[in-house]
Amino acid sequence: MSQPKSSLTPLEKARAINLNSKGGAFLKLLTFHEIDLVLDVGANTGQFAANLFKIGYQGKVVSFEPLSSAYNQLLENSQANPNWRVAERCAIGDRNEEIEIHIAKNSQSSSILPMLQAHLDAAPNSVYIGSETVKMFKFSEIASDYVNQAQAPLLKIDTQGYEYQVLQGAQEIIDRIKGIHLELSLIPLYEGEIVFKVMLKRIQEMGFCLYNLSRGFVDYRTGRLLQVNGTFFREPN
Repeated sequence: MSQPKSSLTPLEKARAINLNSKGGAFLKLLTFHEIDLVLDVGANTGQFAANLFKIGYQGKVVSFEPLSSAYNQLLENSQANPNWRVAERCAIGDRNEEIEIHIAKNSQSSSILPMLQAHLDAAPNSVYIGSETVKMFKFSEIASDYVNQAQAPLLKIDTQGYEYQVLQGAQEIIDRIKGIHLELSLIPLYEGEIVFKVMLKRIQEMGFCLYNLSRGFVDYRTGRLLQVNGTFFREPN
């Protein structure tokens, strides 16, 4: 027997979430905007998705990851959750081609782009130690079916300087995306990276409003904030 749907409005549901609980602010945003699918681009081993479910998110997640070692761990980590799907191993960008991705010692700093000295100085463990060749797909082509099956998808991007290219590759489906959550660098950390001011303008031009900023990567030596995590949504109708 199916459970009856809640009569609470999205605002009432969001109000009931403890803002001071771990992840409470982000869960409030997802709940208020009725997000039912998170497209987890740059999943690594699934840290972001696992945390989503831990804080109480009840929708679906589709994860995308290019590195073979991280991908294998991602598959394992996702198996016990029926709402968590892992797409085929691939990089995500603005075109379809085979690319080389640099592998960082700490894995999560791996990128298609060359790393700049500012990043290495702030996090020596992020040094590149190898590379892999992997297929890259234009995001709108690989994600279209997932988006069409959702009511309110959110696009999460953590691609180490390649966020702009992912957004460029999403143009054909961006009107069906309700929210975006991504890393924004305050200074260039990767060669060719588009930084905060330009990214903010581009995302606003796509019809999204900034709802939240949270602290990201910090230079351990000086305390300087190098990256923030930005969450954007289309305004409710």
